[in-house]
Amino acid sequence: MARRPQAFERLVTRHQRMVWSLVYRMVQNRQDCEDLCQEVFLRVHRYLGGFRYDASLSTWIGQIAFSVAGRHLERRKIAIAEHGDDQVDPLDHIAAPGDLEADLMRADLGQRIEAALVRLSPIQRTLITLYHLEELSITEIAEITGQPPGTVKNYLFRARAALRGYINQDMGVAA
Repeated sequence: MARRPQAFERLVTRHQRMVWSLVYRMVQNRQDCEDLCQEVFLRVHRYLGGFRYDASLSTWIGQIAFSVAGRHLERRKIAIAEHGDDQVDPLDHIAAPGDLEADLMRADLGQRIEAALVRLSPIQRTLITLYHLEELSITEIAEITGQPPGTVKNYLFRARAALRGYINQDMGVAA
């Protein structure tokens, strides 16, 4: 890094969206998220020389972000995971593009999803974000969270089920 002064800046630029998404979904507080993201990149800078290429750089940075956010929640005595009900995938049906009515329905669904995400546990919000928004694989998420892939799949399944339940509840649909 010392030989290429702008290399770390490029690293931050390339990974800041993922770090922000992961941390914010866990802590749900903008000020805390800003502080924690800064802490994540300070740790990345401090320990970059020890990076062993066992995983991709983005996965390693994700592990640091998950760890920093998790410790923050522990200090605040906020449970990272909760038990959920087993249900079917909530994001199966999204309207086709090009139709005004469908666009309005999609926007409304997007707002309902955002409102429902806030009600999920930190781990559920994080998994939904990493899998559906960051488009990481189950294996990458398992490496980031330190959970076995089967546990990640289970948590993701429960998160989707809870999300569907909250959205249906908001829409007045019987489960």
